[in-house]
Amino acid sequence: MEEKSFFQHDGVQVTNSRFVVDGQTYAMSNITSVKAWVNKPSRLWPVLLIIVGLLPVISGSKAYGALIFALAGVIWLLLQKTYYHVQLHTAGGETNALKSNQKEYVEKVVSAINEAIIHRG
Repeated sequence: MEEKSFFQHDGVQVTNSRFVVDGQTYAMSNITSVKAWVNKPSRLWPVLLIIVGLLPVISGSKAYGALIFALAGVIWLLLQKTYYHVQLHTAGGETNALKSNQKEYVEKVVSAINEAIIHRG
């Protein structure tokens, strides 16, 4: 049977017989299901740092040095990213095969793998 390509972009390839990502090849015959998985970072600690930094200023204290804590919290908050994963389910367990901060990209890869699974039969 001829290999049919469902997706190819930036080193990621999905065909009816394999899924290749970062030089790792997964056989489509071993993949039982696939899903997109979201990993949102905890915002608790940066927000607490901002609050601790702003409390002295809000209470009328002249502790402007505490603003450094607030600034550090804001920077920490801005640097946090939500990551999306392609999670493969096989007989051997689950594995996160691809990680990206682009939701649409991960959804396209998951859709292509689903099409390849259906095509495989």
